[in-house]
Amino acid sequence: MEGTDERNRTDPSPEKRDSSAQTDRKLRGHGPRLSEVNLFTLLSLWMELFHQEQPEEDGVPVRGTGLVVALNGNVVGLHCSGAELHAGQAAIIQHGARLADCQLYFSRRPCATCLKMAINAGVAQISFWPGDPEISMLTSTPSDQPSGQSHGAPERLTEEAALDAVATEKLKSNSRPPICVRLQPPAPGLLQFVDETSRECDFMEAAANEEDAGELFSREQKRHLKTLSRRFLVETSGRHRDILTRMGLENFCNEPCFSNLRGDMLELVRLLAAVAAGVPRQRYGFYREELSAPEPSPPFCHTEVSQEVARHCIIQARLLAYRTEDPKSGVGAVIWARGQSTGAAGAGRLHLMGCGYNAYPAGSQYAQYPQMDDKQEDRQRRKYRYIVHAEQNALTFRTRAFQPEETTMLFVTKCPCDECVPLICGAGIKHIYTTDQDKDRDKGDISYLRFSSLKNISKFIWRRSPSPPPPRLTNGCVQDDPGRRGNKRLSATRSHDSPT
Repeated sequence: MEGTDERNRTDPSPEKRDSSAQTDRKLRGHGPRLSEVNLFTLLSLWMELFHQEQPEEDGVPVRGTGLVVALNGNVVGLHCSGAELHAGQAAIIQHGARLADCQLYFSRRPCATCLKMAINAGVAQISFWPGDPEISMLTSTPSDQPSGQSHGAPERLTEEAALDAVATEKLKSNSRPPICVRLQPPAPGLLQFVDETSRECDFMEAAANEEDAGELFSREQKRHLKTLSRRFLVETSGRHRDILTRMGLENFCNEPCFSNLRGDMLELVRLLAAVAAGVPRQRYGFYREELSAPEPSPPFCHTEVSQEVARHCIIQARLLAYRTEDPKSGVGAVIWARGQSTGAAGAGRLHLMGCGYNAYPAGSQYAQYPQMDDKQEDRQRRKYRYIVHAEQNALTFRTRAFQPEETTMLFVTKCPCDECVPLICGAGIKHIYTTDQDKDRDKGDISYLRFSSLKNISKFIWRRSPSPPPPRLTNGCVQDDPGRRGNKRLSATRSHDSPT
């Protein structure tokens, strides 16, 4: 498990370490790439920060947790804790026996209840980041308790956390699937690559038309880094060491393993902060594209999901994009469905339908296909006819069939091209959240002309928050306006924006 052996932190085989269901690449390309293990780890950390409509009350000893369910290198489930269900419990409810042979990536050590159910389902592997566990140990001292609690509460929380730590250790030692920490050092140059591409991504390009994009990005990056470091690195190594000791992991605190592990996580936290900063929170959001109708819908009308959720999902897609084998134009896509069931726990009524990134066909090796872009004069040596697009992979490896009564939403980091538009329409996707930087462009090998003519699909485009229309005056009195009411709701939603 989380012993000091370095082999427990990385895969033993280099080929397996960089494998993917979309491409099994043995030779590395010319650009840095996010490993599969670190991608799933980052997605679990980000799912822990999913916007909660009903936040937990202060003083509750259970910490929210994010969970990624992976099967054969594909993400088949994204879950997070809610007001009543833990992330692991939500996964059991949604997947059941289908969890057999899956790999589970938790953002922190799960509680004994979630762990025993996951083991019983026959999962292949369970991994987590060993920070403050799901049954929190940060509320076990009187100074950590909110005001107004009884003096006996700290002792009860200490006993509950200690009992849970003993139970999870016994479950771990007697379980068939390995329970470990799977964390790898990021590829050399990856952090710099993510920082540079995030500063110049389509979302920041839209912001650059209005203000200093570099200053905006730096401000967002610092804010995210501070929040993420405090949450996942437990502020200081001393406090982190104390938590691990109380969890029964004293040997894990020995140097150099402990410092190396925190160093690798710090690199991932910095990477996640850069990716999140590429989609700035303030003064920007997704707004419905105006329709060519006699009375078009106002651009500030309410979206299917809140701005916080839409922004969270597009950052999921941006994380997936860094797993691509086409570093110059990495694209990620996530498909969520909104139904009547509430089994998704912290994600509300959202259920993951599929996700993907642009890559070469499954089973291929790097350099088997052309790598040139449109700057190469010989069109036969260009990559465009061989790359499987992010939207295509998300639809191919979807978790289940689309249901007519559900609202399906596609979050994609670039405007869908003409090759993907018919697939999106045929699949029955009802909402698209994206940018329009490439809309109506024809680049020869790849064009974006059909996106503008999409019908029966609502398009929500990333841009600066539009100003509400001026109030109507009748006999000197301000008359209520349905459009302005919708804008007030959206503004109220934005006012509660928070990375956590």
